[in-house]
Amino acid sequence: MFWIADLVLLAAIWGGSFLLMQWGAHGFGFVGAAFLRVLIAAALLCALLAARGGLPLLRRHLRHMLAVGVVNSGLPFALFAFALLSLPSGLPAILNATAPLWGALVAALWLGDRLSGTKVLGMLAGLGGVTALCWDRIGTGGVASWLAVPACLGATLCYGIGASYTKRFLTGVPPLATAAGSQVGAALFLALPAAWLMPALTGPAAPPLRAWLAILALAAVCTALAYVLFFRLIQNAGPQRALTTTFLIPVFGVAYGHLFAGEALTLRMALGGLAILLGTALSLGVLTFKRPRPRATAPKAGTA
Repeated sequence: MFWIADLVLLAAIWGGSFLLMQWGAHGFGFVGAAFLRVLIAAALLCALLAARGGLPLLRRHLRHMLAVGVVNSGLPFALFAFALLSLPSGLPAILNATAPLWGALVAALWLGDRLSGTKVLGMLAGLGGVTALCWDRIGTGGVASWLAVPACLGATLCYGIGASYTKRFLTGVPPLATAAGSQVGAALFLALPAAWLMPALTGPAAPPLRAWLAILALAAVCTALAYVLFFRLIQNAGPQRALTTTFLIPVFGVAYGHLFAGEALTLRMALGGLAILLGTALSLGVLTFKRPRPRATAPKAGTA
């Protein structure tokens, strides 16, 4: 059960990624922000992998790593960044919680994983908790484009496919190698669109310092470090359990807001957080509901 520590740490890291992504997207454009994020992360991860002598792993599993990079980083990062141009950061965090539902469905259809009633109940409870937790933020955000919400749902579907793809084709590959190769694939996928759409990096219209700092934090912490944890979590706990980290992300977002921005804690937040933790426990199999087995009785005399 040591993988639970990775789950919580990953949620804590990704809890702040949506606000950072929003700042980056407003400075670099949605494709430019996603491209710089994965490009810097790829450079950091490949340098670390080279220092450990693991570059031959990239050549050995290159095709699958590139595919994972497109579906698990390049495409969803761009979709979320696009949505954050018109949505408040809380709404994509809520929609991000649909990733375990997609992941469970993909794993059941593709990998033949058993989808028990308890896990489904846990996922629904977690999703309900996330919605309750951020309901006020939904009401005040104002959706400027009807394409933004489908973009978020498309991103979470990509996460569900990427988790099962990793489990199917990259099981046994060290998480650092998978993370590095996937970010290379994501950078290659986004390079051409970014060259066309990204604004000039110098001059009067250059992105502000806040956007640069947001991209650096996204690349180093929310991507490079986080994806090493994520792929390790898939190996140790499976794709469905790895994706349930999305239920915990809004909890950390609320805590960060209270500690660093003075946001008030309400009863709705407390109840939503409890629902999320309950749903996560059910989805992970930590908490289960089992029917009591009837006691065996000795046969009566004269019966077979």
